[in-house]
Amino acid sequence: MAIAKAERLMNLALCLLGTRRPLSKRELRESIEAYLEAGSDDSFNRMFERDKDDLRELGLVIETVENLDGDVGYLARRDSNRLPPITLDAEEAAALGLAAKVWQQARLAGAASGALQKLRAAGLPEDVDPYEAHGALEPRIPVHEAAFEPLMLACRDRRPVVFDYRKATAARPEQRHVEPWALECWRGHWYLAGWDRDRGAERVFRLSRITGKVRSRSGRFTAEIPDVVTVRETVASWAGENADRSALIRLRTDAGYPLRAKATAVRELDDGWDELEIPYGHGLDAWLVEFGPDVVVLEPAELRADVVDRLRAVAKG
Repeated sequence: MAIAKAERLMNLALCLLGTRRPLSKRELRESIEAYLEAGSDDSFNRMFERDKDDLRELGLVIETVENLDGDVGYLARRDSNRLPPITLDAEEAAALGLAAKVWQQARLAGAASGALQKLRAAGLPEDVDPYEAHGALEPRIPVHEAAFEPLMLACRDRRPVVFDYRKATAARPEQRHVEPWALECWRGHWYLAGWDRDRGAERVFRLSRITGKVRSRSGRFTAEIPDVVTVRETVASWAGENADRSALIRLRTDAGYPLRAKATAVRELDDGWDELEIPYGHGLDAWLVEFGPDVVVLEPAELRADVVDRLRAVAKG
């Protein structure tokens, strides 16, 4: 079946690229054997529309032309479907390969691989291998959350979504109506930045706390979408990246190495604990909870209270 469809798409592409005038559906059906074998006009129409959409998804520019008699024809002009020469040096090709490797664990792996194949076909130098290893470390961005793909598509298509979300301090999830802006990965976790319609403000949601399915809704966005830089800053701020104060914590010896890397001061204690001074920004309480009994917050008092509230919520399930 896959081979038959690929052959049908190739034949359709050749017909559209090889004609000097728009071809009607009838002419295309008479020119392609697979269309002649379609059982009915409805079957052919459905098949043709799917094939046309698939070719456009692959990058073929198909024009729809209506003549003076009202008949509709289709063609793909060669000048509209010819890419300029692609000249990539070794560093640029390496960057593309690196980006493709990052997505090997995600659903975007196929799209990344396909993009590189298109570049190869369009002129990527044969002596440059985008997949060649360029160091001992191989970066990966794991995506385990089921909400990632529907949210990625909603961000791309600018579609509002609805999902159930459980805050770290809440025992049960609640429904959120969101206009999704962008997805950002921070410290190994994925976050969605968007406009919360119920609260009338921008919010950031951690994907691992989304429960159930992400459901799309019709209609347009009601809030203005900020630029990419602003969205990234919002994600970083809500996730704890931007710190404006300091916190004092006790950390069990030989534990919490990510916290130690962020510490501005470390003092060794004699009872199997160390005292650390770390930057304190929005979201630090959620991060500290992940280290469980290995961390004790000393000050400030509000941070200690937030961590205790989160731990109690986790204990209640």
